[in-house]
Amino acid sequence: MVSSELPPAIFIMGPTASGKTDLAIELRKHLPVDLISVDSAQIYRQLDIGSAKPDAMTLADHPHRLIDIRDPAEAYSVAEFLNDARLQMAEISATGRIPLLVGGSMLYFKILLEGLSDLPKADQSVRDEIQRRADEFGWPSLYDELQQIDPQTAKKLHPNHSQRIQRALEVYQLTGMSMSALQAAVTNNGVLDHYKVVQFSLVFNDRALLHRRIEQRFEKMMTGGLLAEVNDLHMRDDLHPDLPSMRAAGYQQIWQHLEGHCSLEVAVEKSIIASRQLAKRQITWLRNWPEANEICVDTIETNTSTENSCNECLKILGQHSIL
Repeated sequence: MVSSELPPAIFIMGPTASGKTDLAIELRKHLPVDLISVDSAQIYRQLDIGSAKPDAMTLADHPHRLIDIRDPAEAYSVAEFLNDARLQMAEISATGRIPLLVGGSMLYFKILLEGLSDLPKADQSVRDEIQRRADEFGWPSLYDELQQIDPQTAKKLHPNHSQRIQRALEVYQLTGMSMSALQAAVTNNGVLDHYKVVQFSLVFNDRALLHRRIEQRFEKMMTGGLLAEVNDLHMRDDLHPDLPSMRAAGYQQIWQHLEGHCSLEVAVEKSIIASRQLAKRQITWLRNWPEANEICVDTIETNTSTENSCNECLKILGQHSIL
């Protein structure tokens, strides 16, 4: 299948609404690939419409692994993803097929490539949310929270050590693991030494086109029943807005509407803004991503765009002897 002794793997990365899933499905028509989702929202059951999860018919025809593997009340760490993704990749490779990983959770991709050895970089949106809670409840309250999730780190701090408390909470929110656990888990368990990985990043020269796609897709989600989906989640006694599942773009803002904090119109506007901010962060990740083959998808004709992107990917894969 390939000239390298290592088994092949394919990564398709890109900002939200860039057409990653469509491209992966198109490639599946030409290559013996099995799909693995790399999406921190699609892992949750009941988060269907707002996470842009492929519908039941699409999943029946093109199964995606690591979709619907957690209840929204449960946490899911990058360490768990690393273990789960490596297991799925090994199972696929053992059958002689190629694992194709597709999604927009860039931290997941990074950890999968490099292993779990370093603390994640600062994320301004997470820091802003922690600061908002500190302004509302005070740093001692957040220190109490830290004591619950990471007592080892909290023991070293004073309740007024705001910057260090913020960083420890940020690390936990980004990874699902405590800072002390991450610092102790210096590992070398990424896939770069075990697979011949060919990576693709979907890019837009026209940022306005991406913004239009994001807006159009969210409007389609609303007409498709997103409000009812979030309302069903809101009615559950075991869910609250601070859970990772409920902090996903769209779910967080519509939850605020259901709590009476804003109108539905404002919630929709905030959701679109949050999705654009997510895309901006994803693009920032990809701008400095090593070894990524950029695929420009700037076109209004979505079907043509997918076919052209697929052909470009196939050409590059051929150059890497993956056909």
